[in-house]
Amino acid sequence: MSDLGSASSLSADVCVVGAGPVGATLACRLAAAGLKVAVVDRLALPPLEHSDFDGRAYAVAAGSRAVLEAAGVWRSLPLPAGPIMNIRVSDGRVGRPASRLHLHFDHREAGTGPVGWMVEARCLRVALNAQLHASPNITVFAPAEVVVDRSDRSARVRLSDGRCLEAQLVVAADGRASRIRDEAGIGVTRTPYNQMGIVTAIAHERPHQQTALEHFLPGGPFAQLPMAPSAGEPNLSAIVWTERTPLAERLLRLANPIFAREILRRLGGHLGAIRPIGRRWSYSLGALHAHHYVSTRLALVGDAAHGIHPIAGQGLNLGFRDVEALASILSAAALQGADLGSDRLLTDYQRQRRTDNMAMLMATDALDRLFSTDNTVLRAGRDVGISAVNSLHGLKRRFMQAAMGDTGASNA
Repeated sequence: MSDLGSASSLSADVCVVGAGPVGATLACRLAAAGLKVAVVDRLALPPLEHSDFDGRAYAVAAGSRAVLEAAGVWRSLPLPAGPIMNIRVSDGRVGRPASRLHLHFDHREAGTGPVGWMVEARCLRVALNAQLHASPNITVFAPAEVVVDRSDRSARVRLSDGRCLEAQLVVAADGRASRIRDEAGIGVTRTPYNQMGIVTAIAHERPHQQTALEHFLPGGPFAQLPMAPSAGEPNLSAIVWTERTPLAERLLRLANPIFAREILRRLGGHLGAIRPIGRRWSYSLGALHAHHYVSTRLALVGDAAHGIHPIAGQGLNLGFRDVEALASILSAAALQGADLGSDRLLTDYQRQRRTDNMAMLMATDALDRLFSTDNTVLRAGRDVGISAVNSLHGLKRRFMQAAMGDTGASNA
């Protein structure tokens, strides 16, 4: 881990504020390219952090895996990731069989490996923390708060312990409530959904065959995502479940046997008997988009720049695409000795990412409005649409390639 110079004259090429999955991956990716990086987070980041399974997992697209590999993080995962080979999309009502008109994505139709992988949240955190502390090009300041002063010449980051560091660029990776973004005067547009996301995990009797289920219900989408087996549980799946807020709050208070019954009513019986494991997590759903991704010597990544409905499981993956775009721009500029905080580079980053992120935001917003309803006419129309896409192999392949990410890197 680099010391970035003496205590009185700290400096870095880039300072990343926020060490969540996106910010930490960006730091590791830049460090792997030879840049000196400072990482600041308000929470401590012990390198050997390892808690029991808590029910949370991430769906990592194929393109995102390539980003994690380039950052040196994927090889540090302490447990194997679970491949997603197939995805089944269906429409239905709670407690009733799904519509016979469905959409099935088979990884072989895209001519590649898995569509994506399920990675336990704790495993990704362990790998990121270990890589942050192991890299000679990264210095971690955590726990610490910061005050950022930016000028045309440089950015100055003052730490809560009194130390200061100079950087060419500051990256705000501090989440939807980004203080760095707000202090820079960058506005955001927010769209509430009056829905709540419930995240948990289940052990089940029958194998999932590495198939993910996305079941559209009137209250919101219900997803079952295949996970790798653990030592004590051979069949595991993550559950990402959207409901109207009042019902979700009641569901979260249910005893485990009743909660399991409610999961089965939405999941169906194809996995046999189920048992909830780990904790139940919940969060209010809404979309967010920053009016600008950049300002003077400042770039926004991940949730600080955009947040979408989880209906397509693409939120974190959009953040990883931000990472690859910004890291590629900065790495190339560093090789040429260019100013990493120049307006030209930041404008290029914003141009590359805003269109992709806005398109995904609008698509997920439209999907939620189309599917989170029990209107008979809309139900009939969307069932026909699902069936039509299933029969159009070229269109289905493009959907799969978009969901997998388009970095072009190998995912072997």
